[in-house]
Amino acid sequence: MCGVCGCAVRPAESEGHASAHDHGHAHTHVHHVHGHQTDDPHTHSVSHARPGGVDDHGMRLVRVEQDILAANDAIAAANRRAFGERGVVALNLMSAPGSGKTTLLVRTIEDLKASRPIAVIEGDQETSFDAERIRATGVAAHQINTGKGCHLDARMVASALAHVDFASALAHVDLAGTLAREDGQAGIVFIENVGNLVCPAAFDLGEASRVVLLSVTEGDDKPLKYAGMFAAADLLLITKIDLLPFVPFDLDRCCGFARRVNPAIEIIEVSATRGDGLDRWYAWIAGHCVGAHGHAGLSPPEATAVATAAARQTAVE
Repeated sequence: MCGVCGCAVRPAESEGHASAHDHGHAHTHVHHVHGHQTDDPHTHSVSHARPGGVDDHGMRLVRVEQDILAANDAIAAANRRAFGERGVVALNLMSAPGSGKTTLLVRTIEDLKASRPIAVIEGDQETSFDAERIRATGVAAHQINTGKGCHLDARMVASALAHVDFASALAHVDLAGTLAREDGQAGIVFIENVGNLVCPAAFDLGEASRVVLLSVTEGDDKPLKYAGMFAAADLLLITKIDLLPFVPFDLDRCCGFARRVNPAIEIIEVSATRGDGLDRWYAWIAGHCVGAHGHAGLSPPEATAVATAAARQTAVE
């Protein structure tokens, strides 16, 4: 993990061996700090102990992290204004790899694209596989490859907004959104973040809301193990719920842990393949688009999508 995301602010602790020990000598470990923006060089330095136990390296690292996050927040604010000017609501989807983000996104787009303008920003370390899956639905997608970077940041999203192809897609969103705004419907940009339950939580991208996905195959203890991610999210989607009978996942325990770190978090259980919970997920999306243009309730196509999803689930049950 990287030093710019906050991972290294607190020294790592190992069970039975506290890192903040006192044995009367200064450490001179060599620390390797990774810059996760693609154009950042690696830097190496040797720590020099200072009175009070704070070394130059630690002070410099904290200062660099503060500077980077402050710069990120300024760009995120500009992104948020840009989304607002286009009549677009941006949703930041975050999860560990393999939670089913892209599968749910494809299903969501197929069900909602008739009711709202939709575009997608895809974040992955390598490949454009997920963007290709999105484009196959007929919706515009802009791929960002972060290389060794473990998260998207606001600068990357800003570059996507400025990209000529994506700008064209957003122009379409804006045009369609303008037309749709007559009945109050906002466009949506889904931002599929890099698979990681740690660093993405630290970076504001300019999104309106954050959604964290956790599949039942990952374990019910993740909300406490990665509390920062769940504390920062507005909605928890528990995915692959159709696999629940086959895995040792305690749903109540997971929800209890999530609400322990974030009492306000909303929770929806979904299956993108079987259709469970999709009606609630679509209704949540519609509700979070309300703030953009003051429309209350679902559009007719959206109401149809919600009703269809509910009917599918009832049929399965």
